[in-house]
Amino acid sequence: MEEKHPTLSRHRGTLTLVLLALTFVMSAAAGPFSTRRTAPKSETPLRVACVGNSITYGYGLTHRDTECYPARLQERLGKGYDVRNFGHSGTTLLRRGHRPYIAQEVYRNALDFRPDIVMIHLGINDTDPRNWPFFRDDFTKDYIALVDSFRAANPKARFFLARMSPISHRHHRFLAGTRDWHKLIQRAIERVAAATGAHLIDFYEPLLPHPEMLPDGLHPDKAGAALLADVVYAALTGDHGGLQLPAGFSDNMVIRRHQPFTVNGRADAGAVVMAEFAGQKHKTTADADGRWQVTFAPVAAGTNYNLSVSSGRQTLRLRNIAAGEVWLCSGQSNMAFPLRNAVGAERALAAADDADLRLLNLLPRWDTDNSEWDSTALDSVNRLLYLRNDGWQTATRENVGNVSAVAYHFARMLRDSLKVPVGLIVNAVGGSTTESWIDRRTLEDEFPELLNDRFGHNVMVMPWVVERMRKNIARATDKLQRHPYQPTYLFDAGIRPLKGCAVDGVLWYQGESNAENMEIHERLFPLLLRSWRTYLGEPDLPFYTVQLSSINRPSWPWFRESQRRMAEALKGVYMAVSSDVGDSLDVHPRHKQPIGERLARLVLHHERGFAHLTPCGPSAPRATLHKGAEVEVSFQWSRGLTTSDGQAVRTFEVAGADEVFHPVAATLHADRVRLHCPEVERPVWVRYGWQPFTRANLVNAEGLPTSTFRIAVEGAKP
Repeated sequence: MEEKHPTLSRHRGTLTLVLLALTFVMSAAAGPFSTRRTAPKSETPLRVACVGNSITYGYGLTHRDTECYPARLQERLGKGYDVRNFGHSGTTLLRRGHRPYIAQEVYRNALDFRPDIVMIHLGINDTDPRNWPFFRDDFTKDYIALVDSFRAANPKARFFLARMSPISHRHHRFLAGTRDWHKLIQRAIERVAAATGAHLIDFYEPLLPHPEMLPDGLHPDKAGAALLADVVYAALTGDHGGLQLPAGFSDNMVIRRHQPFTVNGRADAGAVVMAEFAGQKHKTTADADGRWQVTFAPVAAGTNYNLSVSSGRQTLRLRNIAAGEVWLCSGQSNMAFPLRNAVGAERALAAADDADLRLLNLLPRWDTDNSEWDSTALDSVNRLLYLRNDGWQTATRENVGNVSAVAYHFARMLRDSLKVPVGLIVNAVGGSTTESWIDRRTLEDEFPELLNDRFGHNVMVMPWVVERMRKNIARATDKLQRHPYQPTYLFDAGIRPLKGCAVDGVLWYQGESNAENMEIHERLFPLLLRSWRTYLGEPDLPFYTVQLSSINRPSWPWFRESQRRMAEALKGVYMAVSSDVGDSLDVHPRHKQPIGERLARLVLHHERGFAHLTPCGPSAPRATLHKGAEVEVSFQWSRGLTTSDGQAVRTFEVAGADEVFHPVAATLHADRVRLHCPEVERPVWVRYGWQPFTRANLVNAEGLPTSTFRIAVEGAKP
């Protein structure tokens, strides 16, 4: 892979906050344990050789001599180190590659330098089709030979091998082998680090959430180079910023009851960490990458638990922790819709004071409304600082007004039914797309076409979404400006910071910004499930979804049906119907309490042993021929089948093979519905509630509504 791509250099400050945000996603290290090291006390500085390709060299940087990562590393390390840049553009690790590093003069200069520390970042150019397909069998031995050559020059040298920085989907060979070969080479580098006793560090994860730092899809800009320097500095010195806890930990937090409580964090390499919780004490040591973890035995539901974590002179204390239920509430504007604007808000707010209902309300700093963002907003969005985290709060009438109305009413019903503390983590963003909540690696592997979304050049994105993004970033000067609606953005800004926060499940209310193409959404939603379940470490994490409501938008009946079918087919996914409380003109219907309580019913039935509680309205419809042209429709959860308004059953339709649907007379027979349509001699299809804004009225004895559906008549012959 030749590295001759134009670079758009941008000047941002070193992103220390990025390292903090990535604290809990760094890859596992291989090699010997290293403790924190300060600058050497001798007058002779430690010699550091940065060996690599154009990324080490600083290709594309406006002021390469001062902006490349080795130069920034020298600044950070100070006079006790002598850092030299031995990078060369276009070079391969492979000896038989098209431009082997060992054939370059910089390699000989690096050996003559006799470095005490060797920092190697090679492999990117080995993904070139001229190299890996032909010489892949040589990679491990060639890499070990490179390490051995530096060890011969200085037997006391320490080695740091970097997992390769990302190659963006924008690279012209990304789907022509490069994406897959990059993964294979990463694993080979990990094996080499283990075989040579080198310390493995990560250039991949820190840059992965920041495609804007790779302007040509490959080479880091000034901010990206500074980020790599921070990574190397931490590895060389063991200075990981001292004792830290996950971003989702604070006073008043809620943890899962009757489940092990795992606390992980960062500290300086080799630091001893003492942790105490609920009378339990644990001692551990931070590894070479500064990671540490302890696990406390489960505790019963309750409050006033305290956590103390200390290392050296640092102590972090979290007070008033509760053990109970923890639910992540996400999606777009109908999940974000605040309690203060919902029907019944005055009554709900008057009764909102509840010390055992806790809120981690991650609100957007800037609304994605029809406005142009200023330079501060644009820069902060690029730094993934879009959601504000003010820590956990106990519910009061003063603070719940800004909380999701759906999530709040869900929590109230759980509180009333379970009599335990309930914690809500809310990170919904109005207008957000499904793809914005999925991690980059998943989309790169499963749906890379969606990553090529540059504010209007991807026809798979709804026009409204594109127009709003363009409006918000109209003042941007950065050609790679980010926006929360873009693929992967909200995963990086809203899910990554929750690493280490265990939840009982997810409430998901989203789809409005994907409703014009249900086939694309049917590919994306299962990817979202897999993405979150993998990242949060819960392979069976349940998702409780809300079906889109009623509004006069033509694609919505099909989308609602698609959601219904996915909920039936996907493991651990359940759906609450909302079409009966829609608004023909407003995409934000104000009746949120029924939706929150329907979600709670589902959770209580499926997760908490309330077998007697009817979880939903009539569902899983089956249509069979009854007599002649009469069709009988049966359901689950149809005890006491009736109508919500006492009138005749509405909105059933029947079609023959021509798929021309005719309204039918529907009559109730115990827990079944019979349909008679003289216009259709041979019924083949039945549908119900098939209007964008529907007045469908079929409910069960609990008043829970039936979903929109379209099904085939079993045994029907055209």
